[in-house]
Amino acid sequence: MRFRLLATGLALVLTSGCASSSDVERLQAQVFDLQDQVAQLKRSASTEVQQVNQKMAKQTEELLKSYADLTARVGEGDEKMQSTIGQIEQTNYRLDRIAQQLTQIQSELAAVKASRPTAPPSAPSLGTAPATGGTPAGSALDVDASPSPAEDPIEVYQSAYRDYQRGNYDLARQGFGDFAQANPQSDLADNAVYWIGETWFAQKKHRDAIAQFDRVINDYPTSDKVPAALLKKGLAYIEMGERAQGVVQLQYVVHEHPTSREATLARQRLQAMGIETR
Repeated sequence: MRFRLLATGLALVLTSGCASSSDVERLQAQVFDLQDQVAQLKRSASTEVQQVNQKMAKQTEELLKSYADLTARVGEGDEKMQSTIGQIEQTNYRLDRIAQQLTQIQSELAAVKASRPTAPPSAPSLGTAPATGGTPAGSALDVDASPSPAEDPIEVYQSAYRDYQRGNYDLARQGFGDFAQANPQSDLADNAVYWIGETWFAQKKHRDAIAQFDRVINDYPTSDKVPAALLKKGLAYIEMGERAQGVVQLQYVVHEHPTSREATLARQRLQAMGIETR
């Protein structure tokens, strides 16, 4: 506005014809000074705008970096949480399996003991009269000649299971194998074969475990151990990295034995893997 007024005044002076040369020079100097000031203001404004843009760019970059760091931390927290949840689920699964195994073995032993006939008391030896003077005549001969009693099958089974609980998997496997071979018609024969599979599973020899679980499924199709054998077979495949085969086995448990505890465990494992079950 000031520059415009000066230009207007200069024009009036020139047109009036009354101005001296000194007046004209003074006005021209003021015009040039104003032009310099305008140019300087433009340069200053440009510099300030550039500085503001630089500051905004730097702040934006810092904000983006902070956002990226925060996102990464949130992601790490999610991963840790998922890992913790997975560990808790595995622990709960193992505890459930242990409780189930203890309940099952107690029921099995009670059933077998109840069905086993009680041996009648042995009759006294005939024709042997007690000797005068203390020791019965022929008693030493009777003791030496009597055969040693056969080992109780239930004790063999219980001993093998105790070895399994203690982590003595080789001994447990031997005990269960001896029991199954000596008592093929026993109500516990299928259980013994199943526990052989569990010993292999505990030692991470999953192929051998699957072979034993298949024995339960194929040789004892009506056994109450079939759902457990199917479940552990699926878990063995997953442990070996054969995920698709393991999923098929777990889904089979859910479909064929929907009301069993093994079906519940199979559903939980499938859900943990991100697979929905119907």
